[in-house]
Amino acid sequence: MHDLKREEDLAILVAIDNDSGDIEWSLEELAELAKTAGIKIAGTLTQKRERPHPATHLGKGKLDELEEMIEWCDPKPNILIFNDELSPAQFRNLTNRFDCNIVDRSILILDIFATGAKTAEGKLQVELAQLKYRFSRLSGMGKMLSRLGGGIGTRGPGETKLETDRRHIRNRFQYLEANLKEIRKNRDNMRKKRQRQGTYVAALVGYTNAGKSSIMNLLGGDNHVEVADKLFATLDTTMRRINLPGGVEILLSDTVGFIERLPHHLIQAFKSTLEELQHADVLIFVMDASHPQRDTHRNVVLKTLEDLGVTDKKIITVYNKMDKNPPLPLPRDNRLDTIVEMSAVTTDGKGELLHALEEAYNGNKIRMTVIIPYSESKLVSYIHENCEIITHSHEDTGNFYQLIVDEESKNRLSQYQATEV
Repeated sequence: MHDLKREEDLAILVAIDNDSGDIEWSLEELAELAKTAGIKIAGTLTQKRERPHPATHLGKGKLDELEEMIEWCDPKPNILIFNDELSPAQFRNLTNRFDCNIVDRSILILDIFATGAKTAEGKLQVELAQLKYRFSRLSGMGKMLSRLGGGIGTRGPGETKLETDRRHIRNRFQYLEANLKEIRKNRDNMRKKRQRQGTYVAALVGYTNAGKSSIMNLLGGDNHVEVADKLFATLDTTMRRINLPGGVEILLSDTVGFIERLPHHLIQAFKSTLEELQHADVLIFVMDASHPQRDTHRNVVLKTLEDLGVTDKKIITVYNKMDKNPPLPLPRDNRLDTIVEMSAVTTDGKGELLHALEEAYNGNKIRMTVIIPYSESKLVSYIHENCEIITHSHEDTGNFYQLIVDEESKNRLSQYQATEV
């Protein structure tokens, strides 16, 4: 990877206002994303339109205004950041018209992930997402990629300058996917080992910068997870063992936060990481109680969880940052279960969260006794992979087990239930 020093990045934010009422906070979030990527903002340009222009995103008059705005700026901006995802045609036409790097919201988020991923898996996932996103936009990116020094949209954990040879990119796809497949296999083996040991897993989820890492450090009793007042401070999955009040040890996992319009390729690339949520026993949904758009954030997260197929799990909702005097009343949602109000800074509510986790743990564990006929070898394998075995013996009629199981395993084994001996 080339480590080239770049001049300071200066950008103009560009957005379409379709009268949905969220343009102001959406631009604030875009500015925060730019700040996280190390870009300074020179100005903002919006246009009221029902939908973007299919060829140039902005109308002709606004394009002229944008050109004038660039000329007025001193120093001149070198990046134009569009709040929406640009089509290949829009990308090509805008690149041909402006002597600036053209960056849309998705490229900006991908760039933040590229510079923030620390683990081998994270780097591979981000590079794969970047390549897939740019593959259909190569014809429009030639001008930008020809400039020396990389920059937003061109840097990454693998290569800082994207080759325009499509065959090379396809070969790179295969290489990255093969490596990720091997990592997924190792992850699956570790997960199965945890299941065999009966390890209970709680997973932190939430909108980016809601305070998940702070809660992880608070419950884990250390400060090993990076905490910063910026978007996507945590990208790689982190695991910590924590003790519940009754002495039971469980596993707590933290991963990347969600955001509105998270790039599809990024979700696909991080699928193996996000699959940890599917295998978690309980989700801890962390919300920034002080954020004015917390309702929107809640809906974005719940929609993402729905897309991942995990909304059927028990969810503990944590309204974090209560020390910032959030406006009351706090919203309630029938899609959510237990609610805890807390502050990771003052530690108020820590005990309530641990108590809620213990209740979830106790409510999830079901004790049952089964006799599995010797002919049901697949079921025996299932028990050893998915259940916590208390005792096991060989009887005349089959394998005798005393187990601790979840609801799914209970339903699967119910026909073999027996009285204890």
